[in-house]
Amino acid sequence: MKKKTIDSVAIIVVNWKQYELTKKCINSIHQSNSINFNLILVDNEYHTDSLNKLANDFKDLKIFKNVSNLGFSVANNIGINYAIGNKYDFILLLNNDTEVKKGFLKPMIDRLKQDNHLGAVQPIIMKFNQRKKIWNAGGYLNYFFGLPYTNRKLNSKSNEVTWISGCCILIKTSVVKKVGLLDENFFAYFEDVDWSMRMQNQGYKLGLVDKSIVFHHGSKSLSNSTHEGVVSPIIHYLNIKNHIYLNKKHKNKFNLFGVIIFQFSKVFTYVVYFTIRLRFKKLRMVYEGFVDGINKKVN
Repeated sequence: MKKKTIDSVAIIVVNWKQYELTKKCINSIHQSNSINFNLILVDNEYHTDSLNKLANDFKDLKIFKNVSNLGFSVANNIGINYAIGNKYDFILLLNNDTEVKKGFLKPMIDRLKQDNHLGAVQPIIMKFNQRKKIWNAGGYLNYFFGLPYTNRKLNSKSNEVTWISGCCILIKTSVVKKVGLLDENFFAYFEDVDWSMRMQNQGYKLGLVDKSIVFHHGSKSLSNSTHEGVVSPIIHYLNIKNHIYLNKKHKNKFNLFGVIIFQFSKVFTYVVYFTIRLRFKKLRMVYEGFVDGINKKVN
Protein backbone atom coordinates (compact mmCIF):
# COMPACT_ATOMS: atom_id res chain seq x y z
CA MET A 1 0.00 0.00 0.00
CA LYS A 2 1.10 3.54 -0.64
CA LYS A 3 2.60 5.23 2.38
CA LYS A 4 0.06 7.31 4.28
CA THR A 5 1.22 10.89 4.69
CA ILE A 6 -0.42 14.29 5.10
CA ASP A 7 -3.69 14.72 3.19
CA SER A 8 -4.15 10.97 3.07
CA VAL A 9 -7.28 9.60 1.41
CA ALA A 10 -9.09 6.33 2.05
CA ILE A 11 -10.91 5.32 -1.14
CA ILE A 12 -13.77 2.94 -0.33
CA VAL A 13 -15.22 0.77 -3.08
CA VAL A 14 -18.12 -1.62 -2.41
CA ASN A 15 -18.50 -4.68 -4.63
CA TRP A 16 -21.44 -7.01 -5.06
CA LYS A 17 -20.93 -9.73 -7.67
CA GLN A 18 -19.36 -7.33 -10.17
CA TYR A 19 -15.68 -8.21 -10.13
CA GLU A 20 -14.96 -7.15 -13.72
CA LEU A 21 -16.51 -3.72 -13.19
CA THR A 22 -14.69 -3.36 -9.89
CA LYS A 23 -11.41 -4.27 -11.56
CA LYS A 24 -11.93 -1.56 -14.19
CA CYS A 25 -12.75 0.94 -11.45
CA ILE A 26 -9.61 0.14 -9.46
CA ASN A 27 -7.48 0.21 -12.60
CA SER A 28 -8.74 3.69 -13.41
CA ILE A 29 -7.85 4.88 -9.91
CA HIS A 30 -4.30 3.57 -10.26
CA GLN A 31 -4.00 5.30 -13.63
CA SER A 32 -5.39 8.61 -12.39
CA ASN A 33 -2.06 10.05 -11.19
CA SER A 34 -3.51 10.43 -7.70
CA ILE A 35 -1.21 10.18 -4.70
CA ASN A 36 -1.46 9.48 -0.97
CA PHE A 37 -4.44 7.17 -1.19
CA ASN A 38 -5.21 3.68 0.04
CA LEU A 39 -7.86 1.46 -1.51
CA ILE A 40 -10.40 -0.28 0.70
CA LEU A 41 -12.62 -2.91 -0.90
CA VAL A 42 -15.73 -4.07 0.95
CA ASP A 43 -17.10 -7.17 -0.78
CA ASN A 44 -20.74 -7.99 -0.16
CA GLU A 45 -21.66 -11.68 -0.52
CA TYR A 46 -18.12 -12.40 -1.63
CA HIS A 47 -17.11 -15.14 -4.04
CA THR A 48 -13.80 -16.65 -2.91
CA ASP A 49 -12.23 -17.39 -6.30
CA SER A 50 -13.20 -14.06 -7.87
CA LEU A 51 -12.09 -12.10 -4.81
CA ASN A 52 -8.77 -13.94 -4.65
CA LYS A 53 -8.13 -13.10 -8.29
CA LEU A 54 -8.87 -9.44 -7.63
CA ALA A 55 -6.58 -9.50 -4.58
CA ASN A 56 -3.79 -10.98 -6.70
CA ASP A 57 -4.25 -8.31 -9.34
CA PHE A 58 -4.12 -5.49 -6.79
CA LYS A 59 -1.73 -6.14 -3.92
CA ASP A 60 -2.52 -2.80 -2.28
CA LEU A 61 -6.16 -3.61 -1.49
CA LYS A 62 -7.40 -3.67 2.08
CA ILE A 63 -10.27 -6.15 1.83
CA PHE A 64 -13.30 -6.68 4.04
CA LYS A 65 -15.43 -9.73 3.25
CA ASN A 66 -19.15 -9.93 4.00
CA VAL A 67 -20.85 -13.30 3.76
CA SER A 68 -24.15 -11.73 2.70
CA ASN A 69 -25.16 -8.56 0.91
CA LEU A 70 -25.34 -6.03 3.74
CA GLY A 71 -26.25 -3.16 1.47
CA PHE A 72 -24.57 0.07 0.41
CA SER A 73 -24.72 1.91 3.73
CA VAL A 74 -23.50 -0.90 5.99
CA ALA A 75 -20.69 -1.87 3.62
CA ASN A 76 -19.46 1.70 3.27
CA ASN A 77 -19.63 2.19 7.03
CA ILE A 78 -17.25 -0.75 7.46
CA GLY A 79 -14.74 1.07 5.28
CA ILE A 80 -15.44 4.44 6.91
CA ASN A 81 -14.82 3.04 10.40
CA TYR A 82 -11.52 1.58 9.19
CA ALA A 83 -10.54 4.96 7.71
CA ILE A 84 -11.42 6.80 10.92
CA GLY A 85 -9.50 4.28 13.01
CA ASN A 86 -6.43 4.71 10.82
CA LYS A 87 -6.66 8.51 10.92
CA TYR A 88 -7.07 9.32 7.24
CA ASP A 89 -7.64 12.98 6.48
CA PHE A 90 -10.27 12.39 3.79
CA ILE A 91 -12.65 9.59 2.87
CA LEU A 92 -13.83 8.97 -0.67
CA LEU A 93 -16.86 6.80 -1.38
CA LEU A 94 -16.72 5.57 -4.97
CA ASN A 95 -19.18 3.30 -6.75
CA ASN A 96 -17.60 0.25 -8.32
CA ASP A 97 -19.47 0.89 -11.58
CA THR A 98 -17.42 4.02 -12.25
CA GLU A 99 -14.13 4.85 -13.91
CA VAL A 100 -12.29 8.01 -12.96
CA LYS A 101 -10.51 10.53 -15.16
CA LYS A 102 -6.84 11.31 -14.60
CA GLY A 103 -6.29 13.91 -11.91
CA PHE A 104 -9.83 13.56 -10.54
CA LEU A 105 -8.87 13.53 -6.85
CA LYS A 106 -6.64 16.57 -6.33
CA PRO A 107 -9.20 19.27 -7.33
CA MET A 108 -11.66 17.89 -4.79
CA ILE A 109 -9.06 17.82 -2.02
CA ASP A 110 -7.97 21.37 -2.88
CA ARG A 111 -11.56 22.60 -2.80
CA LEU A 112 -12.19 21.10 0.64
CA LYS A 113 -8.94 22.54 2.00
CA GLN A 114 -9.74 26.01 0.68
CA ASP A 115 -13.11 26.31 2.44
CA ASN A 116 -13.53 25.34 6.07
CA HIS A 117 -17.31 25.58 5.72
CA LEU A 118 -17.38 22.81 3.10
CA GLY A 119 -18.07 19.39 4.55
CA ALA A 120 -18.02 17.30 1.39
CA VAL A 121 -17.78 17.58 -2.38
CA GLN A 122 -18.49 15.51 -5.45
CA PRO A 123 -17.15 15.53 -9.02
CA ILE A 124 -19.17 15.91 -12.18
CA ILE A 125 -20.37 12.40 -12.99
CA MET A 126 -20.71 11.73 -16.71
CA LYS A 127 -22.42 8.86 -18.50
CA PHE A 128 -19.82 6.28 -19.46
CA ASN A 129 -21.22 5.54 -22.92
CA GLN A 130 -22.24 9.15 -23.62
CA ARG A 131 -19.27 11.01 -22.26
CA LYS A 132 -20.56 14.47 -23.04
CA LYS A 133 -23.78 13.93 -21.09
CA ILE A 134 -23.96 14.63 -17.37
CA TRP A 135 -25.42 11.85 -15.24
CA ASN A 136 -25.15 13.73 -11.96
CA ALA A 137 -23.83 17.19 -11.04
CA GLY A 138 -25.16 17.25 -7.52
CA GLY A 139 -28.74 18.10 -6.77
CA TYR A 140 -31.28 20.25 -5.00
CA LEU A 141 -34.31 19.59 -2.84
CA ASN A 142 -37.92 20.52 -3.37
CA TYR A 143 -38.84 21.11 0.26
CA PHE A 144 -42.58 21.34 -0.42
CA PHE A 145 -42.81 17.83 -1.90
CA GLY A 146 -39.80 16.41 0.00
CA LEU A 147 -38.26 15.46 -3.31
CA PRO A 148 -34.56 15.44 -4.35
CA TYR A 149 -33.75 16.47 -7.92
CA THR A 150 -30.55 15.76 -9.84
CA ASN A 151 -28.70 18.47 -11.74
CA ARG A 152 -28.08 17.40 -15.35
CA LYS A 153 -26.68 20.75 -16.47
CA LEU A 154 -24.13 23.23 -15.13
CA ASN A 155 -24.77 26.87 -14.40
CA SER A 156 -23.10 29.75 -12.56
CA LYS A 157 -24.40 28.45 -9.23
CA SER A 158 -23.44 24.80 -9.75
CA ASN A 159 -20.37 24.92 -7.50
CA GLU A 160 -22.62 24.70 -4.42
CA VAL A 161 -25.39 22.09 -4.20
CA THR A 162 -28.03 20.91 -1.75
CA TRP A 163 -27.22 17.21 -1.88
CA ILE A 164 -24.39 15.16 -3.32
CA SER A 165 -24.42 11.73 -4.90
CA GLY A 166 -23.24 8.62 -3.09
CA CYS A 167 -21.78 7.53 -6.42
CA CYS A 168 -18.71 9.62 -5.54
CA ILE A 169 -18.35 11.66 -2.36
CA LEU A 170 -15.18 13.11 -0.86
CA ILE A 171 -15.69 14.06 2.77
CA LYS A 172 -13.42 15.29 5.52
CA THR A 173 -12.92 12.66 8.20
CA SER A 174 -13.47 15.34 10.83
CA VAL A 175 -16.92 15.95 9.36
CA VAL A 176 -17.83 12.26 9.55
CA LYS A 177 -16.88 12.26 13.22
CA LYS A 178 -19.26 15.14 13.83
CA VAL A 179 -22.15 14.13 11.55
CA GLY A 180 -21.96 10.36 11.97
CA LEU A 181 -21.90 7.41 9.60
CA LEU A 182 -24.35 6.62 6.83
CA ASP A 183 -27.77 5.70 8.19
CA GLU A 184 -27.95 1.91 7.86
CA ASN A 185 -31.75 2.00 7.75
CA PHE A 186 -31.19 2.93 4.11
CA PHE A 187 -30.09 -0.37 2.58
CA ALA A 188 -29.46 1.52 -0.63
CA TYR A 189 -30.87 4.70 -2.20
CA PHE A 190 -31.54 8.04 -0.46
CA GLU A 191 -28.76 7.47 2.09
CA ASP A 192 -26.70 10.13 0.30
CA VAL A 193 -29.55 12.67 0.48
CA ASP A 194 -29.93 11.95 4.20
CA TRP A 195 -26.17 12.31 4.79
CA SER A 196 -26.15 15.59 2.86
CA MET A 197 -29.02 16.98 4.92
CA ARG A 198 -27.35 15.93 8.16
CA MET A 199 -24.16 17.73 7.12
CA GLN A 200 -26.12 20.87 6.39
CA ASN A 201 -27.89 20.56 9.73
CA GLN A 202 -24.43 20.80 11.31
CA GLY A 203 -23.69 23.98 9.35
CA TYR A 204 -21.64 22.54 6.49
CA LYS A 205 -21.95 23.41 2.81
CA LEU A 206 -21.73 20.90 -0.04
CA GLY A 207 -19.78 21.49 -3.23
CA LEU A 208 -19.49 20.39 -6.83
CA VAL A 209 -15.99 20.35 -8.33
CA ASP A 210 -16.22 20.78 -12.10
CA LYS A 211 -12.52 20.06 -12.63
CA SER A 212 -13.01 16.54 -11.31
CA ILE A 213 -14.61 14.02 -13.67
CA VAL A 214 -15.93 10.50 -13.07
CA PHE A 215 -17.66 8.26 -15.61
CA HIS A 216 -20.62 6.13 -14.53
CA HIS A 217 -21.61 2.88 -16.23
CA GLY A 218 -25.10 2.91 -14.70
CA SER A 219 -26.89 0.93 -12.02
CA LYS A 220 -25.72 -2.63 -12.63
CA SER A 221 -26.10 -4.19 -9.18
CA LEU A 222 -29.88 -4.39 -9.04
CA SER A 223 -30.79 -4.38 -12.72
CA ASN A 224 -32.09 -7.32 -14.73
CA SER A 225 -34.00 -8.03 -17.91
CA THR A 226 -37.17 -10.10 -17.59
CA HIS A 227 -40.86 -9.76 -18.38
CA GLU A 228 -40.91 -7.47 -15.33
CA GLY A 229 -38.66 -5.02 -17.19
CA VAL A 230 -35.02 -3.99 -16.92
CA VAL A 231 -35.22 -2.46 -13.43
CA SER A 232 -35.32 -5.01 -10.62
CA PRO A 233 -38.48 -4.99 -8.45
CA ILE A 234 -36.30 -4.50 -5.35
CA ILE A 235 -35.27 -1.08 -6.65
CA HIS A 236 -38.89 0.06 -6.59
CA TYR A 237 -39.27 -1.32 -3.08
CA LEU A 238 -36.19 0.55 -1.83
CA ASN A 239 -37.09 3.70 -3.71
CA ILE A 240 -40.53 3.95 -2.13
CA LYS A 241 -39.63 2.76 1.37
CA ASN A 242 -36.51 4.92 1.69
CA HIS A 243 -38.11 8.03 0.24
CA ILE A 244 -40.90 7.83 2.82
CA TYR A 245 -38.35 7.15 5.56
CA LEU A 246 -36.31 10.19 4.44
CA ASN A 247 -39.44 12.37 4.54
CA LYS A 248 -40.25 11.15 8.06
CA LYS A 249 -36.70 11.54 9.32
CA HIS A 250 -36.47 15.15 8.11
CA LYS A 251 -40.12 16.07 8.60
CA ASN A 252 -39.15 19.42 10.10
CA LYS A 253 -37.62 20.39 6.74
CA PHE A 254 -40.48 19.32 4.48
CA ASN A 255 -44.10 20.38 4.04
CA LEU A 256 -46.31 17.56 5.35
CA PHE A 257 -49.18 18.38 2.99
CA GLY A 258 -46.90 18.40 -0.04
CA VAL A 259 -45.16 15.17 0.99
CA ILE A 260 -48.49 13.34 1.38
CA ILE A 261 -49.71 14.57 -2.02
CA PHE A 262 -46.51 13.52 -3.76
CA GLN A 263 -46.14 10.11 -2.11
CA PHE A 264 -49.73 9.05 -2.79
CA SER A 265 -49.48 10.31 -6.37
CA LYS A 266 -46.22 8.43 -6.84
CA VAL A 267 -47.58 5.15 -5.48
CA PHE A 268 -50.85 5.51 -7.41
CA THR A 269 -48.93 6.04 -10.67
CA TYR A 270 -46.80 2.95 -10.05
CA VAL A 271 -49.88 0.85 -9.21
CA VAL A 272 -51.70 1.85 -12.38
CA TYR A 273 -48.66 1.40 -14.62
CA PHE A 274 -47.56 -1.98 -13.24
CA THR A 275 -51.15 -3.29 -13.30
CA ILE A 276 -51.53 -2.34 -16.95
CA ARG A 277 -48.16 -3.92 -17.79
CA LEU A 278 -48.95 -7.04 -15.73
CA ARG A 279 -45.82 -6.61 -13.64
CA PHE A 280 -47.15 -8.12 -10.47
CA LYS A 281 -43.83 -8.61 -8.67
CA LYS A 282 -43.20 -4.90 -8.97
CA LEU A 283 -46.75 -4.20 -7.89
CA ARG A 284 -46.18 -6.23 -4.74
CA MET A 285 -42.86 -4.45 -4.11
CA VAL A 286 -44.59 -1.08 -4.40
CA TYR A 287 -47.15 -2.14 -1.80
CA GLU A 288 -44.51 -3.59 0.55
CA GLY A 289 -42.27 -0.57 0.16
CA PHE A 290 -45.12 1.79 0.98
CA VAL A 291 -46.19 -0.21 4.05
CA ASP A 292 -42.63 -0.65 5.34
CA GLY A 293 -41.86 3.02 4.77
CA ILE A 294 -44.94 4.08 6.74
CA ASN A 295 -44.22 1.63 9.57
CA LYS A 296 -40.47 2.24 9.76
CA LYS A 297 -39.54 3.98 13.01
CA VAL A 298 -37.09 6.87 12.82
CA ASN A 299 -34.15 6.57 15.21
